[in-house]
Amino acid sequence: MDKLRDFLKSWPGRILLILCLSPLALLGVESYFGGGVDPNQIAQVGDASVGLSEYQTAVNNRRTEILEQVDDASLLNEDVLHEQVLKGLVDRTLLEQQAGKLGMTVSDDTINRLLREEEIFKDAEGNFSNDQFANFLRQRGMTKNQLFAEFRNQLSLDQLNASIVGTAVYPMKAVSQLIDLQLESRNIWLYRFKWQDYAEQVKVSKSDIQSYYDANKNTLKSAAMVDLAYLQLTPQSIQVNDVTKEDLQQQYDAYKQSQAINDERQISQILLTGDDAKARADKIKARLNKGESFAALAKAESDDPSGETGGDIGRFNPTVFGNDAEAVEKALEGLSVGGVTAPVKTSFGYQIFTVTEDNGSKMPTLESMRDELTAKAKEYKRQEMYADKVTAINDLAADGFSIEDIAQQENVTLKRIKDYTKENNQSVLSQPAVIKQAFDEFTIQDQAVTAGIEVGNGNVWVQPSNYRPTKTLTLAAATPKITQILRQQKATALAVKQAKTLAAGIKTPADIGKQPVRLQSLGSVNRQTTRLTEKERGLAFSQQAADNGVVAVASETETGATLLVGDRIKTEQQSPLSEMQRAQTATIIRDNLGQDQLQDYLDYLRLVYKVEINEANMKNAQGR
Repeated sequence: MDKLRDFLKSWPGRILLILCLSPLALLGVESYFGGGVDPNQIAQVGDASVGLSEYQTAVNNRRTEILEQVDDASLLNEDVLHEQVLKGLVDRTLLEQQAGKLGMTVSDDTINRLLREEEIFKDAEGNFSNDQFANFLRQRGMTKNQLFAEFRNQLSLDQLNASIVGTAVYPMKAVSQLIDLQLESRNIWLYRFKWQDYAEQVKVSKSDIQSYYDANKNTLKSAAMVDLAYLQLTPQSIQVNDVTKEDLQQQYDAYKQSQAINDERQISQILLTGDDAKARADKIKARLNKGESFAALAKAESDDPSGETGGDIGRFNPTVFGNDAEAVEKALEGLSVGGVTAPVKTSFGYQIFTVTEDNGSKMPTLESMRDELTAKAKEYKRQEMYADKVTAINDLAADGFSIEDIAQQENVTLKRIKDYTKENNQSVLSQPAVIKQAFDEFTIQDQAVTAGIEVGNGNVWVQPSNYRPTKTLTLAAATPKITQILRQQKATALAVKQAKTLAAGIKTPADIGKQPVRLQSLGSVNRQTTRLTEKERGLAFSQQAADNGVVAVASETETGATLLVGDRIKTEQQSPLSEMQRAQTATIIRDNLGQDQLQDYLDYLRLVYKVEINEANMKNAQGR
């Protein structure tokens, strides 16, 4: 096992692991080994194709990977997932063809040499073992030729990748300059002009609205929306009644089983039968309480053959006592070695027990765990009741019941969202999985109740109505939106104008306090400060100030306009980064540049090799 782990960490091992297990390989997505060209194509890429089964396998693998990283499956955007997987498959196919065209390949001798160096294939003497290699292939259902072909293909892609990504250049001087920029700081004074403060000063005419509408008509569209009725159910919403003795015993037995604790108590008994059994049992118990020997009394008084051996009946086994097991267990509960029970009435008569030996682990009693077991029993019943209710609601939805009827029948609160949108959804049900189901063509057409959609730790059922598709807005319908846009644009322009006017009059620190607005002093800030927006951070360090002076700059921002005043930019004399950290930073930058070059190269390959997507098969694969 250790050898296998070490092999999978090596570079050929990682290649095989990627090819066999991961949906993402190198620059795209790789399917499993085997098979020919799938006649049901998703895409034609030059002379090669991406098969439907290959695509579906890659989607499933990628979905599994993502769901291992997120707790809520409803957050997974299936449309984006399918889009990314398809792009990866097409990218890989493009690179495979280009690698073949460029003659990039790896010989069998090279692959043989690499495999012979792997510890997983070596015997105890350190020599390559054909038996271990054959067993490796057999476990994966592969032939040697398949393995070599996949290795050769992957290594060829590695060569092509290295020739593109590895050529990115970013000199250390530029890295140092970039780091030095992050060390810059200066004192900043700030004032933000909100566009809303200027809204009353602007007018929007009908001609303004008409001009904007004519120029932007194609972008002025209504949002696709429905009115949504929904049910939401979580285990926490299920009310649980008091638990029974049977529920507690079930949890106690489960606890004992989980602890792997066996009852190793050796017990002895005195069995008394007949009409006077109760009276005899009480007298014997009294004698035991006075210290008489249990074994001697068993031999003299017990009506069971076990009396001959002092009453020994071996290790305690509840099944021996049948329906009386619970009564016997309760009598023995908490009894230590040498302890004696009160007489227990059973179907055999009256029995008195003692523990003669206990080699087992100490098990807490049911009574001592009552609170904990009660909580577990309630949670178990809650989950059981929740699962039953989810099944019941799903069955009713499948039978065509309306969501109102389901809510009433299952006593679940019916909730509604008016104008539930497909895009930019900010509602309490903004999860991609819910949106996808709410706008499903079949669901909208039949106004059906969906099956349960897992959201967080619960389920949601939705029923859309009053569907309004996306369409170009009429001038009348678009007028409120256009008016708001134009009012904000004009108000922002006024804010920017005033900000620039004030900026022109600020040359020295003394000028800052003379302005009609009060600028906030932020003190010394650097390029990483979170007190400025991203756009403001760039503005704050855009110009150097004169010695003993300040520089004032103004610009439009997301909320209106910002006026920034800064003194002279200062740079720390010593970088906090070591030479090794600088080298690592350079590597990261070059890798990022290399990935950009790779994307540019893939765009070029899309011009060289014709790419055609089978939209019908894509829709089928996506369940549309």
